[in-house]
Amino acid sequence: MEIFKDIPGYEGIYQVSNLGRVKSLKFNREKILKLRDNSNGYLQVNLCCERKFKAIRVHQLVAMAFLNHTPDGTMKIIVDHKDNDKLNNRLSNLQLISARYNTSKDKKGSSKYTGVSWSKASNKWLSTIAINGKIKNLGYFNCELAAAAEYQKKLAEIN
Repeated sequence: MEIFKDIPGYEGIYQVSNLGRVKSLKFNREKILKLRDNSNGYLQVNLCCERKFKAIRVHQLVAMAFLNHTPDGTMKIIVDHKDNDKLNNRLSNLQLISARYNTSKDKKGSSKYTGVSWSKASNKWLSTIAINGKIKNLGYFNCELAAAAEYQKKLAEIN
């Protein structure tokens, strides 16, 4: 069943549904808006309030209305598509997660552990972590598990 809720900041003007559809309530008539694909593959819609237009991604609107998400510009908490399909903006497919978790949740690489990769040059496991946007090398290890343990140790220190 489709449920519409007011979009925070646009109450009484626009609503978004749990299925990812957006409607306008302007001029005392409801109209489903056309969504468009932005350059990054996400669906977005243009909303207008007080003669100011703003393009907003639909998954953000669904999260704001149904998950009480408040985008704050820091990107520490983000809206994630569980199935990695940027066009699937159903509430059941969205979750709020940390940006750090999002970068590693679907990682396909040489190791099953976050922050660990195989270094062909050294013939060892390399452990790295991103801190404030900079990659820090934590060392090379003969054992994949030891490299993962070093990553977890550093992660605990910074959190």
